Parts: sequence; structure tokens; C-alpha cells
Amino acid sequence: MALFSPHQRQLQGSWLVALQFGLLLLLALMAAPRTLRLEWSSLSLGLAALSVALVVWTLAHNRLGNFRIHPAPQTTGRLITSGPYRLIRHPMYSAVLLGGAALAEAAEPGWAWLLWAALVGVLWVKARLEETWLRERYPEYAAYVQSSRRFIPWVL
Repeated sequence: MALFSPHQRQLQGSWLVALQFGLLLLLALMAAPRTLRLEWSSLSLGLAALSVALVVWTLAHNRLGNFRIHPAPQTTGRLITSGPYRLIRHPMYSAVLLGGAALAEAAEPGWAWLLWAALVGVLWVKARLEETWLRERYPEYAAYVQSSRRFIPWVL
């Protein structure tokens, strides 16, 4: 039995999406001064490049119509376990975290890393909610969880 009703989970998922984008917007605003001066460090550029590469690799294996930003799975979707999904269950969330880290690194010193840590928390909760729905939707998801990690291959 689920802890929350389907309506409550939908609402929770919507709030998590709003928090995710709000935190990313704040990080982008904090990085804007250095971005406008073209002062990104090699680390920021590397994190951004990794983020983009992971997005491209993910989209090569999971087409846009098969997933969505809200953690509830598509009703017509199918479970993808190839490409980056062989190693991590949420490669798009990992890409968001890499992109957010690039923004935090590019931001003026201050609260950026705290905002990034909040983004990690939001995506962690969002991933857990999504996994609840995926277990309900796909009987084979439980076995898949045993062979993959949530965000970082072989680690987490």
C-alpha cells in the first residue's frame, strides 16, 4: 500500500519539479555575472560539457516522448535499461546535477553550493517518488534496481 494517494503523489511531484527549476534558476542568476564576463573556469566548463554529453547520450536511448519532467511515468512509456540506464537509473537527474554544479562553480562565492546541495535533496526525493511509480508500472523494475545505481555509476 502506498504511503500517499495518487493525487498527493501527483501534487508532490509537481512541487518537486517547481523546486528543481527554481533552484536551477537561482543558480543561473548567481552564475550570470561571471557568465556575462566569459569567466567560467575549466572546472565549470568541464562539468557543463559532461552534463550536455550525458543528456545527448540519454536522449539517444530514451526518446523525448518516453519520459517527462514530472516523476510520474508516461502511460504509454516503456522501461529503458540500455545506454546510460545500464549504469544509472536517472541519467537526466545526474545531468541536471552536473549542470547545476557547473553553475555553482561559476557563481560568485556565496550561497551557490548550498543551493546545489538543496537541488541534490530535491532530486533525491523526486527520484524516490519516481521509483515508487516505476515499481508499480513495471514489474521488472525491482530487478533493474538491483543492477544499477541511482545517480553515480557503481557508487550511488
